[in-house]
Parts: sequence; C-alpha cells; structure tokens
Amino acid sequence: MNIMNERDRYFMQKAIELAENGMNSNSGGPFGAVIVKNDEIIAEGYNKVSSENDPTAHAEIVAIREACKKLNSFQLDDCIIYTSCEPCPMCLGAIYWARPKKVFYACNREDAAQIDFDDQFIYDEFEKKMEDRHINFAKLMRENALPTLKKWQAKENKTKY
Repeated sequence: MNIMNERDRYFMQKAIELAENGMNSNSGGPFGAVIVKNDEIIAEGYNKVSSENDPTAHAEIVAIREACKKLNSFQLDDCIIYTSCEPCPMCLGAIYWARPKKVFYACNREDAAQIDFDDQFIYDEFEKKMEDRHINFAKLMRENALPTLKKWQAKENKTKY
C-alpha cells in the first residue's frame, strides 16, 4: 500500500498544476509530471504533443529529458517521479530505462480513457504476434545489421546501460 505523506502530496499537487497549466496553454493533453531528488524538484514537464507536433512529448518524457540533462546522466538514480496520470506504455518504458526509485501517479489509465486518452490498443498490440499487429512490421536486412550488434558486444570502451 502506498501512503503519501505531506511532502509527496506537495509534489503531486505540483504535477497536477503543471497538467492544468499545460492544458490551459493549449500545449497538449492534461498531463503533468515532476521529478524529485533529495526533496527538491529537479525537473518538470507537461504534455506538449500538439504544440510541438511531437508524439513523444508526454509530460513524463519531457521531465525525464530535463532531469537527465540536469543530472548529466541517463539514469534517474534516487529520483521519484510524480505524474498526474498513470504512465502510458511509452512513458512506462522510458521510466524503466531511466530507473527512478519510485513513481507516484494520480489518475489511472481508466480515467484517461474516459476523456479519450485510451492506450488499451497499445497494450493489446504487445500481446499480438508481429505479423498480426495493426501497423505492418517487416523484418529487413537482419544479416546486415547483426555485425554492428556484435561489434557493440566486443567493444571495450562502451558505456553500459
């Protein structure tokens, strides 16, 4: 069970306010996020999909990008993300790659679906075989790409992530 304390409530309220501000400025959908480290907001974001014509400009992604730049790292070690809504599949993937220690969310995916932000079709696509997906995916030139993967595997001075 997640019991939020007053500090958590404060940061979540900031995420909710960002969602409202982004929505009111016609930047995108009603979603906001803040990233906190050591009880300090280090990054914030709100949805900018329609204002930046960028389908990846979700609140969490915007905040993750800002936080990683500020921390000069591709990982959010010891950070907490507060987001006004349960992360969509894309944001969930980005969150796992960024590796924060915790995520708090306010609304859930069902709440988002009720206002026409329904990601269920994406969750459904994950369950399908590649050839049965809505968007056509076709494997091409694997044999040409594999040597690059093998070079990465043998590379001595790589930054693992």
